[in-house]
Amino acid sequence: MTTTTAPPARRGAGRRKFYQWLFVAPALAYLAAFFGYPLVRNVLMSFQEFTPRTYFTGEAPFNGLDNWRGVFENDLFGDALWQTILFTVGSLAGQFTIGLGLAVFFSRRFHLSAFIRAILLLPWLVPMVVSAVVWRRIMDEDHGVLNSFLETIGLSANGVPWLSSPSVALLAAILVNIWIGIPFNMVILYGGLQEIPRELYEAAALDGAGPWRTFRSITLPMLRPVVTVVLVLGFMSTIKILDLILALTGGGPADSTQTLGTLTYQLSFLQLDFGQGAVVGNVLILISAVFAVLYLRVNRADHELGK
Repeated sequence: MTTTTAPPARRGAGRRKFYQWLFVAPALAYLAAFFGYPLVRNVLMSFQEFTPRTYFTGEAPFNGLDNWRGVFENDLFGDALWQTILFTVGSLAGQFTIGLGLAVFFSRRFHLSAFIRAILLLPWLVPMVVSAVVWRRIMDEDHGVLNSFLETIGLSANGVPWLSSPSVALLAAILVNIWIGIPFNMVILYGGLQEIPRELYEAAALDGAGPWRTFRSITLPMLRPVVTVVLVLGFMSTIKILDLILALTGGGPADSTQTLGTLTYQLSFLQLDFGQGAVVGNVLILISAVFAVLYLRVNRADHELGK
């Protein structure tokens, strides 16, 4: 009777694979405990009648699609979704455009450039709630510095109701968020600009290319991977913003700055309807997941083109 044993090469490969999974296991356990479990619980909660009574009785009966139906039939959800889109798109456009302009400006070294870049990082380092409180004072209609400045230069006679007018409040929140996000965009894009070979610009200058042609034909194509990262990360952080809007406007006036993030907070912690709050949270997660998949596809396409 003969017995067969696995070849040494196969045994070695199996052992290596085992050790690879062993090293990855702590990270997988961490993700499962702190990301996987809360995600599953949030999905389950969106199909349950989860109220403050649940914390005392432990009973959270399943109610099917009642929570989802209640959220989608709520007029505030449609307004919050639209305002979330406006807030996200407006913030990303402003942050990226100004951040790219500053990155290009600082790519040409001059005296005190490093010091000025460090100063411009301050909005990013200050806690968002602190920034919102400061800007709330700055944008005060009667005593704010911003309206005083506009009146001084003759652009506004009676002051702009930045935070008290439903037609202006969302714009004010977007401007504050742009101010906060500019440093992040500037730093990442500046790092990307430093990786572009100087020889390309020298060759373009010899060919007679102007600044705009050089920027369009060399800078933007070479920055494409960095731009993708900046926009995706900016989207992920912007679409779920809560503390900035709560501290700045509280979702008002007249729900004009209500977003999906603030709606989740309102349903869960003000109306104590945790099931419907979980529904809005799941919508946010789904939107973020879609853009994460798009980012991975674009990133994979860039790598394939690079090969």
